[in-house]
Amino acid sequence: MPRSNNTILLSPEELSLRLGKVVDLMKNESIDTAVINDNANIFYLTGRVIDGYLLIDSQTSSMQAFVRRPSDISGPTTFSIRKPEDIPAIAAENDISIGDKIGLERDNSSWTTIHRLSKVFEGREICNIDHILMAARSVKTPAEIKLIAASGIRQSEVYRKIPSLYQQGMTDLDFQIEIERQLRMAGCLGQFRIAGDSMELFMANILVGDNADNPSPYDFAMGGHGAHPSLPVGADGSVIKRGQTVMVDANGNFTGYMTDMTRVFALGKIADDALRAHECSRLICHTLAEIARPGVEAKYLYEKAIEIVRGENLEDYFMGHRQHAGFIGHGVGIQINEHPVIAPRSRDILREGNVIALEPKFVIPGTGAVGIENTYVVTADGPMQCLTTAPEEIIAL
Repeated sequence: MPRSNNTILLSPEELSLRLGKVVDLMKNESIDTAVINDNANIFYLTGRVIDGYLLIDSQTSSMQAFVRRPSDISGPTTFSIRKPEDIPAIAAENDISIGDKIGLERDNSSWTTIHRLSKVFEGREICNIDHILMAARSVKTPAEIKLIAASGIRQSEVYRKIPSLYQQGMTDLDFQIEIERQLRMAGCLGQFRIAGDSMELFMANILVGDNADNPSPYDFAMGGHGAHPSLPVGADGSVIKRGQTVMVDANGNFTGYMTDMTRVFALGKIADDALRAHECSRLICHTLAEIARPGVEAKYLYEKAIEIVRGENLEDYFMGHRQHAGFIGHGVGIQINEHPVIAPRSRDILREGNVIALEPKFVIPGTGAVGIENTYVVTADGPMQCLTTAPEEIIAL
């Protein structure tokens, strides 16, 4: 009697779509076997997180799981191990092929892990497979888009409540806590999965007034001093004052798949330049959503945004003031910063099923940050579909 399978939480059809994309890309580079141990990629291919390894055979389009923890999962292609050195013997006993060219996640794994796995598969050619997994994940399946859209609905519902959360005399941290509480009460998982070296963030980036102009070491669109040197980004304890903006970029992870949305609130009247920059941001998003079709170069979207910004004479404030970000958008999914990247030197070409966050933002000294961020889906033959639908205008507190 075959063992039940509770390792793979995806439907057979969904697993076939995702695994098929990875296998096709492996074949393009003549990679025989992929060894996957990164949490985001394991979640993509199984629907859950395990401590262990997935082995993908490009010749048979098959996948096996070698699991250390948890101990209560099983399946016909799941094998319990204590250490990665157990894999070759188990594979041999079960007629599992391990090819001559092995792909490892060199960018997402520690040197120790790469060195250890290289010894496990000694004598075989070792190559990097991170770019293949990122490329496969960049084109979402219909099921993934449905999960992202569900996150967008719930995130938008919470954002509509934000003005009612403000109380006179609040600091940015007070406000952030109330927003985060509403998100968690609505089912937000709270986790930000972020790709890249030394990229960290808690549940939200709330920027009040000139704190938005404080540079951060992280490669985010906006910075902020932060509440402590151990996490130098976002809210810093500033009291929300009249004439300042409050930019809210808060967690949209309700399904394991994220949406990314930014909205701006203000206490009292703000400077005309800030209002003009905010409307410029909206214009950029609406314009790019119209022209972002399959086959369009990602860098063209950036160039079009810059053209609009220069037409408004706002380039000094675009994507920061004291420190400027080098992109205006990015893919979103299991991680908050996936492919494609909307940047001047991006080589990405848009494809149907890409999910993209556009975030053309400005920092106006003396007022704060303005601009919106929306998450969109690239469709087959029309404008991108917006998944984040909270009001885009600056809302009074």
